[in-house]
Amino acid sequence: MKEFKDRVAVITGSASGIGRGIAQIAAGEGMRLVLADVDDEGVGSLAEALRGAGAEVHTVHTDVREAEAVDALARQALEAFGAVHLVCNNAGVLVGGNAWERTDDDWRWVIDVNLFGVVNGLRSFVPILLNEGAPAHIVNTASLGGLMVGPYLSPYIVSKHAVVALSESVFHELAGQGADIGVSVLCPGPIATGITRSERIRPPDRSATRGLSSPAERTFSDMLNAGVEAGMAPEEVGRIVFRSIRAGEFWIHTHPLPADAIRDRAERVIEAQNPVYATEFSSDILDRD
Repeated sequence: MKEFKDRVAVITGSASGIGRGIAQIAAGEGMRLVLADVDDEGVGSLAEALRGAGAEVHTVHTDVREAEAVDALARQALEAFGAVHLVCNNAGVLVGGNAWERTDDDWRWVIDVNLFGVVNGLRSFVPILLNEGAPAHIVNTASLGGLMVGPYLSPYIVSKHAVVALSESVFHELAGQGADIGVSVLCPGPIATGITRSERIRPPDRSATRGLSSPAERTFSDMLNAGVEAGMAPEEVGRIVFRSIRAGEFWIHTHPLPADAIRDRAERVIEAQNPVYATEFSSDILDRD
């Protein structure tokens, strides 16, 4: 997909962060936008700003955990603009702490948003893209954490590894059909988003959680917050995303990869060697710019 003017983009998690950045660049490319989020106030303010700049924007309150809600999003996108060309499955949340101390609600909320939000987006929109037969593209937001492992972010890391694997599988499935639908997986490093403040949009039905229990968890949380606050501007991520779509790239990286850490883990998998405790895991990710 190389032409964007007057094409239609659907972006979940668009009220803030990376989704907002992608939407701003998409509007600049002349796309018509369908913005989805559970944060009605945030998505409404973005829509107002983009309309003021001349963009055509339709907003849909969407809880991506629910297949029916994403189906409704797809229907409204078609009703609003008659077609869909770019789908950004971007909604995401984060919960930190020791894996065994995370509640059922912690795990299910993160997995349902981060993974099933993508699954639901694919189930709702891929049939539409296949039926239309026009050049199209799907961008699934994972994370640098989807390429690495480390402590205190297990629900998030598990969900993002799954998004990477799912995206690769869908790439092969669509290629096997000869579909003119590109697939990319976005693996951002530290971005200045609200991801570490995900509790602000936590739903009442998944509210049971518990605090961090150890100094190590709290130290990591402080480092994560600082790294995110100092991260790349979301609008710059949007620019990177559109450059990668134009180039037909599957992997979208926002930062230089910690290649040694990724390579070392892959070699340990191949050689059946035990993991080594990565004391530099957090700084290896967060110190990059």
